[in-house]
Amino acid sequence: MERTFTYIIREEDDGKDIHAFLRGKGYSRHILASMKPIPDAVLVNGVHQYMRYILRRSDVLTTKVRDDVSSETIIPAPVPFRIIYEDPDLLVIDKPANEAIHPAVGHPANTLGNGVVWYFQQKNIPFVFRCINRLDRDTTGLLIVAKNLVSASVLEQQLVKREIHRTYLAVVDGHTPAEGTIDLPIARKEGSLIERCVDFDRGDRAITHFQTLAYFPAPGRTDFLNSRKAISASGTDKTDFTPGYSAVCLKLETGRTHQIRVHMAYREHPLLGDTLYNLHYLRKPDELSEPGTVRPSGGDPLAITRQALHSWKLDFIHPITGEAMHFTAPVPEDMRTLLYQTPKNSF
Repeated sequence: MERTFTYIIREEDDGKDIHAFLRGKGYSRHILASMKPIPDAVLVNGVHQYMRYILRRSDVLTTKVRDDVSSETIIPAPVPFRIIYEDPDLLVIDKPANEAIHPAVGHPANTLGNGVVWYFQQKNIPFVFRCINRLDRDTTGLLIVAKNLVSASVLEQQLVKREIHRTYLAVVDGHTPAEGTIDLPIARKEGSLIERCVDFDRGDRAITHFQTLAYFPAPGRTDFLNSRKAISASGTDKTDFTPGYSAVCLKLETGRTHQIRVHMAYREHPLLGDTLYNLHYLRKPDELSEPGTVRPSGGDPLAITRQALHSWKLDFIHPITGEAMHFTAPVPEDMRTLLYQTPKNSF
């Protein structure tokens, strides 16, 4: 994939050399080095120039970046996903459940990366998969995929600076407070490659803001919850066994692995369907070898086949145009079913 950018030099950039100007636009040193083999990669008023050329007001600077080959480690495959928005610099995707983002040993060809590379292969366009934000395999919703080196570099800088704002919708056990902030450090749980935990000694700071949207009494869950108490970890169980459940809107100030799931579980409101952090949904022994297959044990009438978490809204500044971008992904059917008592226009 090739992308050409055009900049009209303004008064405040008069006297800068090309290198300094492009660095200010988010071009990394890696990008600038990758442009060297490309003919006519840097033009000023239609004439090739080197990076130390001094720009003047009203000059027209044109740059070109290119990916000549697709991601070499990603096999193109027709994996489903929905495009919310596309332009020459980025895709905004609504990821379905049971779909990892990147290929790995256990899933080499059924990930979002495989599907996006396949999408561009059908257009005969070489494409390198650059996903900016991350979602767990069974979390649905919005993701940004950069289509070129420059947009990827700028978006990654925005992510580090916490300028990409993510709003999630979750359905959790119990009756949550009206609103609050959870500021608790998260670390990898000792002895586990996957699980995280609140750890005040080793953890990295993690901040989650939440607001309760609705509470649903669910007396039909009483027998199920009572049956789950027997398999809870003795002396360590913090799970709220209140039959009801809450719809919660959450905003991340940081982006730690499993942050929402860990924070809500620690605060006694684990996500419905979460077999890693919700003791109501511990896997049966014969399910432990089936990653990605979430099955509530014990017959919860609110059975959902994954953690009830959705990347609902995404707000950021376009990496090239500077335009404010706002996106919302429809709540998936399995979570909408849990929210049947909520007015349809609420979600």
